[in-house]
Amino acid sequence: MTKQSIRTDRAPLPAGPYSQGLRVGDLIFVAGQGPTNPVTHSLAGSSIEEQTVQVLENIKAILEAGGSSMADVVKTTVHLSDMSLFSRFNKVYESYFPDPKPVRTTVGSILANILVEIDVIAYLGR
Repeated sequence: MTKQSIRTDRAPLPAGPYSQGLRVGDLIFVAGQGPTNPVTHSLAGSSIEEQTVQVLENIKAILEAGGSSMADVVKTTVHLSDMSLFSRFNKVYESYFPDPKPVRTTVGSILANILVEIDVIAYLGR
């Protein structure tokens, strides 16, 4: 099975040797996204709500560049800098995914100057 790179200027470009996203068969893998605004190249706000919106908008842009959408997401992995932010994060997060919601793993992580990072897997099989 071949890997097809997914790239868009509507999300931050990779800061290292990795792809924004890859399509492999009926799956799209989106690299962990932080709250960087792709236009200004700066962090999108200081609150968990503002940063979560930007992270999910970055993911949405990459998925769309690969012919997918948030509705196709089946798995997310969420890294929060502080687990006490979970309920505030969750209010924003749930608004981005239709039912049935994707499965999710959420962990507390040491993040450099950001509050949240998320990666996703989407399934395009119909």
